[in-house]
Amino acid sequence: MKTDFLIKGATVVNEGKQQVANVYIANSRIFKISTNLDQQLEPIETINGTGKLLLPGVIDDQVHFREPGLTQKAEIATEAKAAVAGGVTSFMEMPNTIPNALTQKLLQDKYDRAAEVSLANYSFYMGASNNNLDEVLTTNPKDVCGVKVFMGSSTGNMLVDKQATLEGIFGECEMLIATHCEDEQTIRNNTKIFKEKYGHDIPFSAHPKIRNAEACYISSSKAVELATKTGARLHILHLSTAKEMSLFRNDIPLKNKKITAEACVHHLWFDESQYDTKGAFIKWNPAVKSIADRDAIRAAVNSNLIDVIATDHAPHTFKEKSLDYVRAPSGGPLVQHVLLAMLQMVDQGIFTLDKIVEKLCHAPADLFNVVDRGYIREGYYADLVLVNKSDFSVTKSNILYKCGWSPFEGTTFNNTIDSTFVNGILVYNKGNFNEENKGSRLLFNR
Repeated sequence: MKTDFLIKGATVVNEGKQQVANVYIANSRIFKISTNLDQQLEPIETINGTGKLLLPGVIDDQVHFREPGLTQKAEIATEAKAAVAGGVTSFMEMPNTIPNALTQKLLQDKYDRAAEVSLANYSFYMGASNNNLDEVLTTNPKDVCGVKVFMGSSTGNMLVDKQATLEGIFGECEMLIATHCEDEQTIRNNTKIFKEKYGHDIPFSAHPKIRNAEACYISSSKAVELATKTGARLHILHLSTAKEMSLFRNDIPLKNKKITAEACVHHLWFDESQYDTKGAFIKWNPAVKSIADRDAIRAAVNSNLIDVIATDHAPHTFKEKSLDYVRAPSGGPLVQHVLLAMLQMVDQGIFTLDKIVEKLCHAPADLFNVVDRGYIREGYYADLVLVNKSDFSVTKSNILYKCGWSPFEGTTFNNTIDSTFVNGILVYNKGNFNEENKGSRLLFNR
């Protein structure tokens, strides 16, 4: 039988095991995995995987690709291209574009655009506001990843701060509810204090004091309380504090959890000591906080209190990020470098290789009930990443984000993304792209 590709002799990292194997790809899916390296079918093309790692494609459950309305910062096409160059084969994108994706029509417009331009597989969250519950409840759980609720800062009309609205969403929505949790009143009070002290010259080092652990915990604990009361399926995004870890469980398997947690690469990598040198370029909401907070999040990943790792990829222009603290927006681009950063932390002994594959690939697929992705299994879609053990230095010349900068600029990673397959198509290979085929809409077993 003819196959599309044979990836020969790579070290396959999957489901807690590492083994040298041949992987055959046919008709967009993994046709066969063979540890008998002498056995060969008749592939159209053979790729030498000797000495390389073969991982499932990363599923990033939180990105902001800025289209429509903010395309001076990013576009679906540019950021999806950066994603596949970084080994991210599927993404789930947030609704706080302009206009906000608060109706089924606006949501569908984003799907239609992605079908035209995205090299990666895609899904888009339905947005919740204080006044669109009826619209939210019409969302199809089989082809939409979830509903996004901003219980903290947001763009436009997406801050949900009315208790009755929150209770309605949590009580009536049967889909996964993903939340940004920061308490707005605490942040406003802290901002007032620092403005009175510094005027317009607030230092960037104040960011984790303004958006402090208390602001995060007040909101996260409220979300957990609501979910516990209503039985809602809650997923809390980008945890940033040690204190919040007490809200989650690791004594039951992921498939039985109704309340799950996400960590992002920047909260695992950076800490507040770097504000003096990086300033706005590590300004995110929630804030990068103390070394103790960073280390607690790392420990929670290892202990399974935290279920998935994502990016919260959220580009802004270099000009915007060069402004003072008050005016510089929060967020930064990460999809091109998330896998390299996590592999670096493996080399540093912080995580195991099996653990990062679990948190970047397997767990997002399980948590969202993604159909036939997230694993290297026969019959699954061939979303695969081949990693080469060679140095990769992040420079302006190789940054693919439309914004043209990265918080990792100047960093040399120990690994390089060699090749990326999406639905069995070799979309990225040693710096070259095949843009003829586009990614697919993610589907969900619900």
